[in-house]
Amino acid sequence: MKKLRLDKYLSDMQAGTRSEVKQMIRKGRVCLNGETVRSPEQKVDPGEDTVTLDGNAVGYVALEYWMLNKPQGVVSATEDRRDRTVVSLLPDAARKDLFPVGRLDKDTEGLLLLTNDGALAHALLSPKRHVDKTYYAVISGKPGQREQELFADGLDIGDEKKTLPARLEILGSREEENGAGGKAWRSEVKITIREGRFHQIKRMFEAVDMEVLFLKRLTMGPLVLDEILEPGQARLLTEEELLALKQTEEQRTDGNGSAG
Repeated sequence: MKKLRLDKYLSDMQAGTRSEVKQMIRKGRVCLNGETVRSPEQKVDPGEDTVTLDGNAVGYVALEYWMLNKPQGVVSATEDRRDRTVVSLLPDAARKDLFPVGRLDKDTEGLLLLTNDGALAHALLSPKRHVDKTYYAVISGKPGQREQELFADGLDIGDEKKTLPARLEILGSREEENGAGGKAWRSEVKITIREGRFHQIKRMFEAVDMEVLFLKRLTMGPLVLDEILEPGQARLLTEEELLALKQTEEQRTDGNGSAG
């Protein structure tokens, strides 16, 4: 890894803002390999050098990977003038250069990966990679074998090309009062898609005259939403989860003949 300025090193690791860190350094609170350093511009090799602040070691983590259970009403962005963003839900200890891998609609819940690993994000989002994503949905209507076959064949949702084949699993259907003196069918389903077009799942059900009432993402590639996480909660990926993601990236890169 390339060398970093000492003040950037410390601010990246949430020791303080860039200006606060500079003051800490100038006051002699920071040591590099056991020697007090007073220059914020001092270069540091994160893989070789030891940095301490007030006698406490400050290790450097270049890349971070967070799993978030995204709640409704929050937008998948790093900043927004009107709405709260998914980045704002992360703990204060998280790096400040993280971004969401892909998007979930504002009213959609569930699994969202946030990282600063651009290569991994590209691998997971590239249309050529066809990474499976599974959702749980509550829909109006009563889907059956016909809808399953249509999803498997690909649907015309108004784009230039039909959707890639998708898997529709019907969990159950029931009739409910519709508030107008009649009854209407409501169903629970799981759907697995291999692309990420704008409002794709909602548009797919609209194409078969049904409406999505609730939508939650459960999986993305090998990553599965942690059931312990309440909406709005996040945690770092485990080593096993990260290894599975890396292996998926490598396998799909090899299978496509290139990383692009």
